[in-house]
Amino acid sequence: MGTAEDLFEGQPTGMPEPMPRRTALYREGSGPAVVRHLEGYAPFVDFCSAQGARAEELAADPEQLIRFLRTAGSRLADDSTLSAAAAVFVGNTIAALRPDAKWTAYEGAPSTVGNRAKAVEVDRLLEALRSADDDAVRGLIAVLSDWAQEEPDEPPATPPRPVFRPAGQPRYVRPALPTETYYNSDGEPIPYGRHWGAGAPDPDSYSVDSHPERFAGLHVVARALIDHLTAVYDVDVQDDPVHAGELLMQGPGVLQAVKISPRDPGAAALTFVLTGYPGVMVHAGVLHDFAFPVCGCDACDETMETTADRLELLALSVAAGGYSERYPVGHKRWSEYALAAFDGSGSEGGQGEPPPASAERLRDAENRLREVAGGWRPWPLRRS
Repeated sequence: MGTAEDLFEGQPTGMPEPMPRRTALYREGSGPAVVRHLEGYAPFVDFCSAQGARAEELAADPEQLIRFLRTAGSRLADDSTLSAAAAVFVGNTIAALRPDAKWTAYEGAPSTVGNRAKAVEVDRLLEALRSADDDAVRGLIAVLSDWAQEEPDEPPATPPRPVFRPAGQPRYVRPALPTETYYNSDGEPIPYGRHWGAGAPDPDSYSVDSHPERFAGLHVVARALIDHLTAVYDVDVQDDPVHAGELLMQGPGVLQAVKISPRDPGAAALTFVLTGYPGVMVHAGVLHDFAFPVCGCDACDETMETTADRLELLALSVAAGGYSERYPVGHKRWSEYALAAFDGSGSEGGQGEPPPASAERLRDAENRLREVAGGWRPWPLRRS
């Protein structure tokens, strides 16, 4: 019989489904399964036994494990199967340090283990230990020890459930947008959205923004959304460049700023800022800005159509009551948002350091969000 994999909490399972890195965050279902005990480390347990070490003791003591790995590193490196098993064992040991730690897989990138504050690529860790000096090893042990003792962060907020559009209300229809072919310096058409196929972008393409004019249609989409929201919902609309000041990020050349405020204090306002890039920035609620496109460089390969999809989903979902914000979150006092798609197609969210804002604005945001702790309410409908 093979060696049992029972040194960590729960039943060992396979790696979670890889998460996409270059696609939208909207997705159906509840997302990848939480994996804290990954299978596949039995060969390393056998190796420990052959070296006179007790694997169960190493699993319970990261410092002892790191020092063992440092001495055994060259033997592990010579055997790919054993090295992979050691990486799984190390990752499980790290995951056991905190209740909010887990394995995460990404498309086209190494797997990591950790939480939102810290993620470790265990393959790289094993490689680094083979050449690490004593100071580096002591530093790694201290980092893991401090991380293990930090207070757990609050779990991410669940997006509020949006209200589906009542029958008889006008439907939003994307306006017709111009189509144009763009060419590279060799006169060849650029297949935006499929530029790199399944491969990685050219490293030099990250600093190149060949055709930002391909996003000009976003201004048309933004104005169509403004018209739709104004026609369907009971709102105040102010078209004034001064409202670009709502943004917490600096926009590239403001052309127009339109603030739409629902006549319900519990519903989130939206401010559309059309920029000279060309692009659109939207301030939603009190503490979050959303940029369209996120990045127009050739490497990121965004298209007007997929960017318009995101813009429409944000605006229509906020109006439907599928948006929430929290601040401050946890001991790090992060800001957070959660968004459920108005059509039920999925959800997205984000958490991190609060945006660069004055202490007064952050304090006002904290007080305001306390009043809508369950999420921003749906916008009231315009009366017939």
